[in-house]
Amino acid sequence: MKIRTGIGYDVHQLKEGLPLWLGGIEVPHDKGLVGHSDADVLIHAICDALLGAAALGDIGQHFPDSDPAYKGIDSKVLLKNVCLLLKDKGFTIGNVDAILCMQKPKVAKYIPLMRETLAGVMQIPVDDVSVKATTTEHLGFEGREEGISSIANVLIFNQ
Repeated sequence: MKIRTGIGYDVHQLKEGLPLWLGGIEVPHDKGLVGHSDADVLIHAICDALLGAAALGDIGQHFPDSDPAYKGIDSKVLLKNVCLLLKDKGFTIGNVDAILCMQKPKVAKYIPLMRETLAGVMQIPVDDVSVKATTTEHLGFEGREEGISSIANVLIFNQ
C-alpha cells in the first residue's frame, strides 16, 4: 500500500454584498468571497491538498480562472472532479483535516453541516472529515476582515 499526504492553502478577499460559501454551504454574512468560481476557500484548499498528495498539480491547472466554464461554478463540482481524478489514479481518501482562518463570522454552528456536505461530495465517512475555525486575534488580513484563508491536510492511499 502506498500512503501519501498533501497540504493545500487558499485565500480569497472578502467583499460586501456577495454570498459566503464555506465548505459547500452558504453561511449568512454581510460579506462574501471574491473569486472566479464561488470562491469557497475551504474546498479550494482541500482540492489543492488532494491534488498535491496525488502529484496531480494544483486547482489552477485543472480549473483555470481564465476558462469561462468555471465562472461562478459551485466548488463542490470542482471537489467532485478532483475526487474522480484521484479515483482514476487508484487513490482512496483516508482523511481530511482543514482549518478556516477568519475573524468573522463565527462558524462553529455550521461546521457539522460543512463536514457532512464535504464527506458526501468526497464519498467518505463524515468521521474522516475535520473542519476547524480560528480567528487571528484581529491580526493580518483575516483579522482586519479583508479576507479568509484555509489550510487543508489530507491522507490518501492506494492498494
